Amino acid sequence: MESTQDIIMTTDELLQHWQGHRNLTRRVIEAFPDDKLFTFSIGGMRSFGEICHELLAMGVPAAQGIATGEWGKYGEIEEAPLKELPKTKEEVLMMWDWSTPTINEYWSKIRPGRFQETEMVYGQYEGKVWWHLAYIIDNEIHHRGQGYVYLRALGIEPPFFWER
Repeated sequence: MESTQDIIMTTDELLQHWQGHRNLTRRVIEAFPDDKLFTFSIGGMRSFGEICHELLAMGVPAAQGIATGEWGKYGEIEEAPLKELPKTKEEVLMMWDWSTPTINEYWSKIRPGRFQETEMVYGQYEGKVWWHLAYIIDNEIHHRGQGYVYLRALGIEPPFFWER
């Protein structure tokens, strides 16, 4: 059933929401000691550095996919400063900082109505474009929670989750 309710948020507000989460995740990355980002884990889970690989591999490619319909992969983004996944905290932060304005740039190219279109993403996930973006944001929040647990286990106070 189609709804006639008012729009809950604009596309610009949605971008601000996403970038707010990304800003908080960046502060979690910054809080990690350099030597622990890729080495520390609990219970056999991936290190937060490996989790960052996943988040980086989803951010710009998703923005590109939403804007253009071309859902590429991390290493396929031509303008990316690194073609391979980062291996150090410095490289993770560099890629994060490159990703932020790049997402904004793609975002500015999203045409009206795009979020309501149904699309097959990466050849296997079919759904509305808004659903794919919601998944990407939810996934980042979930993994950032793992980062919080790791930081606390390392005796480090994580950033306040509400300060996005």
